[in-house]
Amino acid sequence: MSRADFRTPRLYVDTTLSPRASVALAPDQSNYLGNVLRLKSGDAVLAFNGRDGEWRAVIAGRKRPEQLMVETQTRGQEPPTRIRYAFAPLKHARLDYMVQKAVEMGASALCPVLTQHTQVSRINLERMRANVIEAAEQCGILGIPDVAEPVRLFDLLDGWKADRRIIYCDEGDAGQNPLPLLSAITERKLALLVGPEGGFSEEERARLRNLNFVTAIPLGPRILRADTAAVAAMAVIQAALGDWN
Repeated sequence: MSRADFRTPRLYVDTTLSPRASVALAPDQSNYLGNVLRLKSGDAVLAFNGRDGEWRAVIAGRKRPEQLMVETQTRGQEPPTRIRYAFAPLKHARLDYMVQKAVEMGASALCPVLTQHTQVSRINLERMRANVIEAAEQCGILGIPDVAEPVRLFDLLDGWKADRRIIYCDEGDAGQNPLPLLSAITERKLALLVGPEGGFSEEERARLRNLNFVTAIPLGPRILRADTAAVAAMAVIQAALGDWN
């Protein structure tokens, strides 16, 4: 993975990037660059779109930032990571936190899953996408993880392709150390599944454990909140099987 430039402001743009391209700025982007960051015409930013890598661009505009003039590529596009993140939605601020951390930890897709104990039934997908983009802008990430429509757990499992192994966090699993279980996994495509605050129901746990493409892991001797479990599980999976290894 290329080393990111953390000094130059980064901006996500939903348009093709190439040498000498001109990118019109949306009003909120113009306000962010001009009024929040206090940047002006001639100042540099790093632009990315999740497809064409990262590019150095210069702000243009008379009274306020109006467009970006693309110059040279600073980093090529990196392949998506191998880990999808499926999760039971949480409420507002904690969901924002969990989404941001999942992006920072290298999730390639975010998949809200409705379980029997899920406490949140309505999900603001546009807010989730905004948090995804903000996390990518701030952390030097080039890929923008997909945000999927919510799906019920059993429907997700019924349509699952068995070549992608699901690793799910089971607070009822015997033992404390997930590493021996992770070391036995040979599949390259992975998904992490984290349940709701109340945990998976016994019916859901039984269904998950009867599938040959599912591995249940513990996360130590303490009960973790769902958003904490997401960060802990992503870290241990990246260290054992992902791009930290």
